[in-house]
Amino acid sequence: MKITGAEALIKSLLLEKVEVIFGYPGGAIMPVYDALYHYQDKIKHILVRHEQGAVHAAEGYARISRKPGVCFTTSGPGATNLVTGIADAMMDSVPLVCITGQVASSLLGSDAFQETDVIGITTPITKWNYQIINAQEIPEIISKAFYIASKGRPGPVVIDITKNAQIEELDYKPKKIFIEKLEKTNKLEKNKLKEIAEIINSSEKPLIVAGHGVLISNAENELNIFSKKAKIPIAVTLHGVSSTNKDNPYYVGMVGMHGNYAPNVLTNEADLLLGFGMRFDDRVTGKLDRYAKNAKIIHVDIDASEHNKNVKTYFPVLSDLKYFLKNILPYIKSKNRKNWIEKFKQLDEIEKKYEKKRYKKYENKITSDLVIKKLSELTKGKAIVVADVGQNQMFAARYYDFKLNNSFISSGGLGTMGFSLPASIGAKIASKNDVYAVVGDGGFQMTIQELGTIMQEKLPIKILILNNQYLGMVRQWQELFFSKRYSFTYLKNPNFIQIAQGYNIQSKKINKKQDLEKELKKFIKSKKPYVLEVMVEAEHNVFPMIPAGNAVDEIRLE
Repeated sequence: MKITGAEALIKSLLLEKVEVIFGYPGGAIMPVYDALYHYQDKIKHILVRHEQGAVHAAEGYARISRKPGVCFTTSGPGATNLVTGIADAMMDSVPLVCITGQVASSLLGSDAFQETDVIGITTPITKWNYQIINAQEIPEIISKAFYIASKGRPGPVVIDITKNAQIEELDYKPKKIFIEKLEKTNKLEKNKLKEIAEIINSSEKPLIVAGHGVLISNAENELNIFSKKAKIPIAVTLHGVSSTNKDNPYYVGMVGMHGNYAPNVLTNEADLLLGFGMRFDDRVTGKLDRYAKNAKIIHVDIDASEHNKNVKTYFPVLSDLKYFLKNILPYIKSKNRKNWIEKFKQLDEIEKKYEKKRYKKYENKITSDLVIKKLSELTKGKAIVVADVGQNQMFAARYYDFKLNNSFISSGGLGTMGFSLPASIGAKIASKNDVYAVVGDGGFQMTIQELGTIMQEKLPIKILILNNQYLGMVRQWQELFFSKRYSFTYLKNPNFIQIAQGYNIQSKKINKKQDLEKELKKFIKSKKPYVLEVMVEAEHNVFPMIPAGNAVDEIRLE
């Protein structure tokens, strides 16, 4: 039976079990949208208000559902508006299939209306990209796109489809490329496992640093079993947040520039560092030539290019993390490391003393950490938190007590302001759990138009604006390292409450500490979308902090 390329595309997506698409129509992709019109009972389309919103929403969906997010855009500006989100997904290993319309193949290279070189632009920021100029290619290329996006270390794929390929007819035959088990990453020899286990068993001061790979491989349970059996403390990276929680007695907090005092300092005392599904990013390592110099490093990652990229690895392990943890567990012995664990507790108490000192200083003010702590307490840690970038991100990661696995989403590697609001849309569509978008007043205004998407879809997303009237993280650096020269970081903001009301979204503004708990309870209880703006102390900083260029044990507590 002959069908158009556009319909073949939709059928190919159904074969991949795609249930939702985030997109924005335009001239070069109109045939695809026309075909989609007839499949609305099988695929839900979310009309965003800007293409950047589509790609971030697809990221949020992918992060929670653990399957590729899909977005559609037209050619030219539609496609280029995806670039930030594609780069974001590449940095954070998020599987996406981004499908862009393109001018007819006969017009390629002629500077036709809304023509851009999508393949050239996205080559450095994708796992794979491809331009379809013939309808017959569609079934195989779409299947290959999902295969590549999901295989090994996940990431974004871009498929650019010329308009003629969408209109042409083909004899459609379903094509499915199945993801095979990768022998080189999923086959660990027994002798190798025993050798690694012996290194772990003989260590006196081991530390696990758990990253995003724990969540990608769905290895949260295996990680907790491993740490409890071996009695090894677990620290998490920013993307590792919610891979374990405080219920695990060996959880010691977050590492990195704004991580906890104890795991950062004791990284440089550890005799063994177990890097599980993390990439030794500069925000984690600080000054590289002074990072973990007393430790043997065992780095388990599915991407061989990460081994020895930033730090010298004593034992690189190319493996899916879940597979590795399951297979090494029988060789792991329980060991008394009471004195080592006690050191983390002692340093944690030092951090808490400084924290109490700050609370006293701001006891009559609303601070961001106080808001997040209260939100965590009232939701019992059982919600999905989608943080933006900046101070709000660090406060959310540090002070929300995550009880659910895979419940913290943020932009890590690229650090994209404006990520939270659209990503929360995808997260909510993928989950029945409550979703809270935590955002600063700066980032909120970068994608504020997505309130329209939330309104149209009636998504009960809770949007918490921590408004300090500054670009908070930049202002903090200006205070600490530029003698309080607040150069262009003050924000004269609009009336966010009126804007939310314009979108028929419930809203409330808080500027008194005594109103915080009462209004948070209303915010949490609401079954509809809700914007809660909290005026927080402007000159309130995120501590601890490792200044740029410093070693992890040169961490500041004030």
